[in-house]
Amino acid sequence: MVTTRRGRPRSFDRPTALEKATMAFWEHGYETTSVADLTRAMGISAPSLYAAFGDKKTLFEEVVEVYAGSYGAYGGRAFAEEPTARGAIGRVLAEAAELFTEPGHPRGCLMISAAINCSTPEVEEALRERRNRNLASFETRIHQGVDAGELPADTDARALARFSGAVLQGMSQQARDGATKEELAAVAEWAMRSWPAME
Repeated sequence: MVTTRRGRPRSFDRPTALEKATMAFWEHGYETTSVADLTRAMGISAPSLYAAFGDKKTLFEEVVEVYAGSYGAYGGRAFAEEPTARGAIGRVLAEAAELFTEPGHPRGCLMISAAINCSTPEVEEALRERRNRNLASFETRIHQGVDAGELPADTDARALARFSGAVLQGMSQQARDGATKEELAAVAEWAMRSWPAME
């Protein structure tokens, strides 16, 4: 018995289309990137977009997952490979200076810039949750550093984590405003100099 497949096969490469959607959202943010912008960037029709990725929000959710596992994976690597809190967070900031300014993609961090002027509550909340999870991981690692004797016992782990997160978010915006890799690397270096030292 011969079976026939229904419908036409996709006429585009899904990973390539997803990468182009990532670039569009990264450059323009979630709210101001329209479906028309996406189809133009991805080189596909609106029906193909909906069939392959669902609606704009669902596509963005997939973009965020892909970004976190590729461009944004430097943070996880730093935490896995560096033995100290100072080393891990210092490396995150140093590598962010590179990522946020390297050619070939938009500047800054998609997780931060895509949320600007976002009026879609579900998207705004999802991005906020991701950023807050990053802060929580900073705080946990700093607590570990205190427990290991790397940092003074009276270190305010929550405040230091929020300070480090604020530096990271500020670096993203400064990259969008034209700061160079060297300028952001200097910001990262000065931020780490402000960390408490053992006497």
